[in-house]
Amino acid sequence: MKRPPVVLFYFLLIMNRGLAANNKPRRTVSFPDMNLKQFKESGFGGLSSLMIRHDIGQLVVGARGKVLTLALDDITKKTSEAKWTVSSADKVLCQMKGKDTQECDNFIRTLHTTEDGKMLVCGTNAFSPACDYMTFTNGKASLDGKKQMGRGKVPFDPYQRFASLMDGNTLYSAVSSNFLGTELVFQRHGLNPLKAEMKRSWFNEPSITAMSLVEASRNSEDGEDDNIFLFFTENAVEECHDNIQVSRIARVCKSDLGGKRTLQRKWTSFLKARLDCPLGDAASPSLIQDVFLLRDQNRRSIFYATFTTHLDSSDACSQSAVCAYQLSDISKVFSGRFLTERDTRSWETYTGEEPFPHPGSCINDELRAKGVMTSLDFSDKNLLFVKNHPLMEGVVTPMTGKPLLVCTGTRFSKIVVDQVTSLDGRSHQVMLIGTDSGWLQKAVMFDGEDGRIIEELQLFQAPQPVSFLQLASKTGQLYSGTNNVVVQVNVRDCSRYTSCDDCLLARDPYCGWDKIRGQCSSVAGAFLESMIQSLTDGDIRMCPISKLKEKPAIIHLTIRIAQFLPCSPETNLPISWRLWDSILLPGPQHIILSQGLIIRPSYSDSGLYTCETVETVKTKVYRKTVVQYLVQVQDANTAARNLTVAVITLAAFVGLLICSLVITHLKAKYKK
Repeated sequence: MKRPPVVLFYFLLIMNRGLAANNKPRRTVSFPDMNLKQFKESGFGGLSSLMIRHDIGQLVVGARGKVLTLALDDITKKTSEAKWTVSSADKVLCQMKGKDTQECDNFIRTLHTTEDGKMLVCGTNAFSPACDYMTFTNGKASLDGKKQMGRGKVPFDPYQRFASLMDGNTLYSAVSSNFLGTELVFQRHGLNPLKAEMKRSWFNEPSITAMSLVEASRNSEDGEDDNIFLFFTENAVEECHDNIQVSRIARVCKSDLGGKRTLQRKWTSFLKARLDCPLGDAASPSLIQDVFLLRDQNRRSIFYATFTTHLDSSDACSQSAVCAYQLSDISKVFSGRFLTERDTRSWETYTGEEPFPHPGSCINDELRAKGVMTSLDFSDKNLLFVKNHPLMEGVVTPMTGKPLLVCTGTRFSKIVVDQVTSLDGRSHQVMLIGTDSGWLQKAVMFDGEDGRIIEELQLFQAPQPVSFLQLASKTGQLYSGTNNVVVQVNVRDCSRYTSCDDCLLARDPYCGWDKIRGQCSSVAGAFLESMIQSLTDGDIRMCPISKLKEKPAIIHLTIRIAQFLPCSPETNLPISWRLWDSILLPGPQHIILSQGLIIRPSYSDSGLYTCETVETVKTKVYRKTVVQYLVQVQDANTAARNLTVAVITLAAFVGLLICSLVITHLKAKYKK
């Protein structure tokens, strides 16, 4: 068996951060202007896990050889530290097996809360995975010191991707379970342990990216069991060429107990299907990177997932996207027809008779009424079919039929989604997307429109991948991290919108204009009578009339000598220029750049030049003045004469000043 491909993070060093022109962020905020808090101390590195504990007000951070706790309201305050280092003997043994010194440490990669408030902590432990429990006493974290085997719960390799999930006290994991990292095992630990079948049709050189839990019974009318969903990429067994990677979604039932004879201690409900996010061309399949599950107030479960095309992060043509999927659509695919493998190793739709019940079914009221109470009651015929037919014919497609958001030249990594209530009581989803170059995209999508990026925020001073994203939606605090730093950002910070027009045109669900205080503020907890917001169409007619505070700058230009007139708006919106009331078109005498205007004037080019941003919201065009120049053009001779007169005048002034100083000095000397 070949080694599974390892999904690595890459640096993205593109000057314009590689965003497509049709989805450029409205505003870009670089690191020096970011109002964020960061935790970074000497010796801190190897950040491997991150978890919010609302109940104790702590951010728990797993790193190399230690677990830290930071205050949720201010992560610059470290509240405790529990060390878990590797013994010298284990480190030497690890190095003898061909690993370097840094790899042969204990990277804390799993943090999960159990029902009693303790935490399950697992680390790579010098390529010998181990777990322990951690308790909190008076706000201080300490390990119990009762080390247990962690194989199958956390990878051997500190840099290999995996997935794990704690449901109550039951741990689910999808991780390579051997030293070489070549055997992926999707399993459940605890009282009723189960594993996936080691067959090529179940997993074919997979790369695990994310796993999410869905409590489907809350929406089910037939009492169906809850599900566990696993998202991953693998080489497609159904394709003619065996090296085509595709995205997958797999499902198992939580109450699965395995089979009585067939599939003993194995999943009897494991089914998988292709996950589609139409992006780029067919030769560049979209590969899933991360998944976030959002349940709205109606208990409707929606998965938001990030995808990329090319694995080469240096490819300026690579694309990234966000797609959303409804649980109901996923369930339909898993209730559909199967693919089957022929003797020729080709795959086609299974047309034979299917055993009852539908293979891979979760237990529901109908089955219970017929005496099928658990998976142990399934027939061998049914389980044998599941064992040999895990792949569904249907494809899980996005709920909108297309991506919510597409960007070119950048690589999306992590995603969290916040559900925000606007002033009119409507719910809006704000997508917070990390990139491999250390930026955070804040994006929204309104009905009938494509997704748009409101802001692009630089989280780290140096380009580094966003490895973690955790959101405390009640407070609006976002926690992120990379190898050696943890940052905290207030996603409700509206202070960067400096005018009412800017505040409303941004159409940021977090923000509204406070008419009393005269500033853009968060709508969360605000006195609603004083706030205005226009998310549907950005109607700035609600704003008080504002006037341009600064007078035009007077600029003297010489005929046929080029001059640059700068224009640097606070936003990334396109700009246009007007000469008096006429739109200025590009030409030999006027070169329009993104940051200003190069003018090579003639006599007719004198006049009032206005640089303004142009923003279109639902066919309405809004223009906002950035800067104005009153240009006066003169010929070279006039300019030379004016310069000569200025020089003579200056010389005369200097001469008079010197004479005055000399006379003053002589008078003072005469008096003495």
